[in-house]
Amino acid sequence: MALVTEAGSNPRVVLAPWLWGARVDLAVFGGPALAAFAVVVAARATSLEAGALPEWSWLVFVLGVDVAHVWSTLFRTYLDGAEVRRRPVRYLGVPVAVYAMGVALHLIGGSLVFWRALAYLAVFHFIRQQVGWTAVYRARAGDRGRLDKLLDEGVVYLGTLYPLVYWHANLADRRFSWFVAGDFLEVSAFAARALPFARVLFFVALALFVARQVERWARTRTVHAGKLLVIATTVAAWYVGIVATNSDLDFTVTNVLVHGVPYLALVWAYARERRRDAPRALGSRIAAGGAAAFVSLVLVFAWVEEAAWDRLVWHDREWLFGEAVASPGALALALVVPLLALPQATHYVLDAFIWRRGDTRALDAQRRALGFRAAPAS
Repeated sequence: MALVTEAGSNPRVVLAPWLWGARVDLAVFGGPALAAFAVVVAARATSLEAGALPEWSWLVFVLGVDVAHVWSTLFRTYLDGAEVRRRPVRYLGVPVAVYAMGVALHLIGGSLVFWRALAYLAVFHFIRQQVGWTAVYRARAGDRGRLDKLLDEGVVYLGTLYPLVYWHANLADRRFSWFVAGDFLEVSAFAARALPFARVLFFVALALFVARQVERWARTRTVHAGKLLVIATTVAAWYVGIVATNSDLDFTVTNVLVHGVPYLALVWAYARERRRDAPRALGSRIAAGGAAAFVSLVLVFAWVEEAAWDRLVWHDREWLFGEAVASPGALALALVVPLLALPQATHYVLDAFIWRRGDTRALDAQRRALGFRAAPAS
């Protein structure tokens, strides 16, 4: 779908391509960013930005979006028997390997080493998802050139790595952590020296990227609006949540909404398309109940997971999850914590594979969910 506008006597300007259509793409990618920035502004008006993450925001953003989007991966994987049989080593081997690695890290290095490894894996996952969105938009536009790939990925990588370098350079002043206090390496002195170079590289990449978009518009009167939307919201969210502000709420809302909501939309699009190809799959039967059934299931799983975390490990929300269980010993924690983290760690690893070009070519449902035509019948 292309959105076309008239500009006086100038040739028509084409805003394209879109994945699901202009309105849906704007809502899926632009809506979460606008909502996040609105929360940031509202927090300043109510003095919430300096305090701990309010309980309501934890429920909405952490449990309701972040944890829920992890569980939505089930519809692309384990709720589809045919898909598991297609890639048994991947779907059975990854959780086993991830759990074994987590236990080993916890036993050998302790809790902080485990959380540090998980934090950096999460950072990589969050960045790579945004790179992946730009790659999909580029493919939808038919861009096969190396220049656009280099510029697109350069501005996303540097637009996220520059805030991360800033974070590492200012660790002592941060009012928030990725997962737990101390999970990022203490390399403040090195990061402080690298920060000016990271800043310059980011602005150079951004200037080159903008110049390329202006050149494309001048030459073809085409604006790749969807890709621009993804890149703009990514860069803005990471800058606002990490560099421009210093608040647990600000970081959480900008980090979670821009990442989690589009992913939920993608998995829901896949689940609907998969119903056409495999109506008897468990995921398809649940998706037959509509978006309400889809959302309800992932929220239930998210709530159960967080209840287990709170009762066994964190003991923070007795008002929501009930009385805490006595804390396990060190050896038990080394077995329990990686098990509780297994859904998100497995999600991080699987997500690096299941949306790749090879799987998209093999699965008509995934092709259609990403806005491509289904493969021709043989």
